[in-house]
Amino acid sequence: MPETTPAEDRRYAVLVPVKPPAFAKSRLAPVGDAARVELATAFAADTVTAALGCPVVERVLVVTDDHVLAGWMRDLGADVLPDATTDDLNATLVQAAAEMHRRDPSLALVGLCADLPALRTDELAEALSAADPERMSFVADRDGVGTTAVVAPTLTEFRPAFGPGSRQRHLDEGAVEITAEVPTVRRDVDDPDELAEAVALGVGPRTSLVTTMLRAAPEDLG
Repeated sequence: MPETTPAEDRRYAVLVPVKPPAFAKSRLAPVGDAARVELATAFAADTVTAALGCPVVERVLVVTDDHVLAGWMRDLGADVLPDATTDDLNATLVQAAAEMHRRDPSLALVGLCADLPALRTDELAEALSAADPERMSFVADRDGVGTTAVVAPTLTEFRPAFGPGSRQRHLDEGAVEITAEVPTVRRDVDDPDELAEAVALGVGPRTSLVTTMLRAAPEDLG
């Protein structure tokens, strides 16, 4: 068995799959199509920015086929990989994990949802520090049904199972649930009510700008 790295010395690569905003977040349609696209883009940017700012994160790899979004992610400081398996989130993450392992096999692997606009760097660091050193761990979403992040010490252990009911699926497959109090890691956003919850937690600057514009002049985005 390979030696495990002590938690305080572990460093991570965060993998963030991002659907092209034009096709993302259909449940945000009530805010208007243009606003939906702006919000999906802002969510991804704020999620990636928070991950890049986390002190234990060495690299962030965004997986997307949206060329404009890819440029913005590079400007933020992330690496970008085209998505060769667009319709399968878990296959996309496995592809990204294999590529990141090829680039730097010393890093533990994190699969992170791109719709965490309230994500705070300190809470992400806390969640990562609570991950099991030998098995895959995961963070359940705010509702306790889905998953917002998976953490694996090695490529072999990286077996994401995102999708409906993924919390139970991860448990059934032997992953360890991270129970730390990290509300900003748990609050993913798919609909207007969840967006309101994220805003109450405190969203990142790009999401804040879009929501402020929506409140001030919704017709400008809708």
